[in-house]
Amino acid sequence: MLKILHLAPQNYAGVPYDFFKMHNSVGDYSHLVTYHQNPIDFPEDICLKLPLPDFSFAKRWRKKKAEDREVNVTSSPLFASKNTLEKLYFNVNDRMRRSKIEEAIEKYKLDEFDIIHYDAGLDFYRYPSQAIKWKKAGKRIVCCYYGSDLRLRGLIRELDEISDLNITSEYDHLALKKDLNYLFYPYDPSELPAKKDSSADTVRIVHSPTNRKYKGTGLIISVIEKIKSEKKIEFILLENKPRDEVLQVKCGCDIAIDQVGGSMGGTGYGKAGLETLAMGITTITNMTGEYANWLPENPFVVANNEDDLYRKLSELIENTDQRKHLGEKGKKWVDKYHGYKSVDSKLKELYRQNNIT
Repeated sequence: MLKILHLAPQNYAGVPYDFFKMHNSVGDYSHLVTYHQNPIDFPEDICLKLPLPDFSFAKRWRKKKAEDREVNVTSSPLFASKNTLEKLYFNVNDRMRRSKIEEAIEKYKLDEFDIIHYDAGLDFYRYPSQAIKWKKAGKRIVCCYYGSDLRLRGLIRELDEISDLNITSEYDHLALKKDLNYLFYPYDPSELPAKKDSSADTVRIVHSPTNRKYKGTGLIISVIEKIKSEKKIEFILLENKPRDEVLQVKCGCDIAIDQVGGSMGGTGYGKAGLETLAMGITTITNMTGEYANWLPENPFVVANNEDDLYRKLSELIENTDQRKHLGEKGKKWVDKYHGYKSVDSKLKELYRQNNIT
């Protein structure tokens, strides 16, 4: 039995929590410690509820840093404080949270784990002092990157230097860091409600962005408005809703749009797209040609721009049989590639290849 600890800034889209559930489901022992509460009601294992600056200046500062990085995302730079003020902030923040972190390490016996996964490649502290301490104690270190950690923040050099294995669930990350290993993230569709039959004469289309800019929501709405004047559809935009409510709405839809033409969200699919696939709902997303061809048995309808989306939506709205076929294909694909047993087997193989087990 392996003892595997996951550490994550937040339970991003529930993905770190699915890793934690996967380990325990196959007979290993795992915990997930998150630093900050997820604003969306995804479940938590151990959440330290450390404060995350959400005042207006902090939000503007994070937005500016993201915009600055948009001009160059062809490689992942090393993280560095932008100025003296930011460096001071991280130093003070690390000191202020230290007592609470040390208390959690003792309370939850975190020193007893053998393998430490740093989801998003981030330690408790900006300077990864705890990771370095555990590495010296013989722990094996794994860094898992997904989302915008490499696109926007960059690598934490001291943590990268001691990592035994680097993995990602984002295809575009493979070009940002050369030693990354791709791993489908685990997903258990048993949480999902059963798909409902929809109205025979109205096609329901759903889009549930967590960030409009990243998901290309403006472009999607523009195409939807054009199609509304031509066909009988209902468009549902789900934002800032409780997760249970989102899933209940989705299960009554015919077509889902994950992302098209967004900025800085990468290409491919996220948790939202995976959920709708697993429900048997035809799902549209954007992908580079290289990615679309690389993804095994690609179950998505690919649309990379406004014209693409208009054409693909128009075809799907008129073709019930095609939607049904793609829906069944998607359900089987999720189980085959994202199922717990499949992902755990691949991860264990990577462990062995990198002398972690």
